[in-house]
Amino acid sequence: MQIKDREPLDGGRERVTVVPESVDDLWHLQYVLEPGDRVAGDTTRRIQRNDDQMRDTGGEREPMWVAIAVEDIEFHKFANRLRVGGEIVACSREDQLGFHHTLNVEGREEISIEKRFKPDQEARLEEAEEATENPDVAIATVEEGQAHVHTVAQYGTEERAAITGPTGKGEYARERSELFAELGDVLKRQDADAIILAGPGFTKQDARKYIEDNEPEVAERLTMVDTASVGDRGVHEVLKRGAVADVQQETRIEREAEFIDELTERIAQGAKAAYGPEEVKQAAEFGAIERLLILDDRLRKERGPEGEWAIDVDDIVRTTEQKGGDVTVFSSEFPPGQQLSNLGGIAALLRYRLE
Repeated sequence: MQIKDREPLDGGRERVTVVPESVDDLWHLQYVLEPGDRVAGDTTRRIQRNDDQMRDTGGEREPMWVAIAVEDIEFHKFANRLRVGGEIVACSREDQLGFHHTLNVEGREEISIEKRFKPDQEARLEEAEEATENPDVAIATVEEGQAHVHTVAQYGTEERAAITGPTGKGEYARERSELFAELGDVLKRQDADAIILAGPGFTKQDARKYIEDNEPEVAERLTMVDTASVGDRGVHEVLKRGAVADVQQETRIEREAEFIDELTERIAQGAKAAYGPEEVKQAAEFGAIERLLILDDRLRKERGPEGEWAIDVDDIVRTTEQKGGDVTVFSSEFPPGQQLSNLGGIAALLRYRLE
């Protein structure tokens, strides 16, 4: 994410001009934006007149600049697009004021955001800006008869390929080299800056040897890690071992895995932990929170009109920070976030046990 300009406005609001550069950046922005913000950018629109008659333009859309008062935000991961809808409050054509419009924000498109930024939203923008320098990482897990390729993004991991088919002896078995060749082709297409090759036993070593002999440009980016599993479970093992951190400075996913493991261990031991909105609110008021853990989807929901909690989520965040605690916002796209969701979407690692 490029942050091109910051301008203070009246009432504690700020105008920030950003250029998202990846689907990760669009994912970050969905949690920065909320209803009532003002977002502006270039767009196209079929011109609508005040008399509700559509001008005959042959279906063509006219380019223009608009600013909208945000009403809804939708992240479309597979379309690499963030849709931001709301009423037009400023426009290069005054006759379009008051109409509803949707800005389709995509990579490399500049937008400006006007709002009173909350601390976690400021931190998210900074994280996105810093992540621009991080290398892209692919994780390949392989064992006899199957291989999987995942990519690591800030919003989670995504499986890019699953290659299966028996190898070894038997009527329907194929040569192991066929499996390795297909794996090498997939890794070459990912164009990742770093590749972690993982799995149980010696199969991954044979796969590496094949790739070194046949895809040397891929082999230059390979490191190996031992895991007991392949696929999603194997990827989780790689992340927990910190292998990705060797090439990508302590990713969001690894931090979340560490924190959720610590939390579940403390809960099992009846130790210094709290979960659920009421219990976490009490811990915040006592100044007992060492680290607040909250799910991004839940945080956004509780800040809006559809919130279900009887407590003010921003009060918990603010009180935690005022009393020296740290706040980690979890991604709902990754297993640690799903575990946190099962605990109510909010939890805390405590400085001391609450009686």
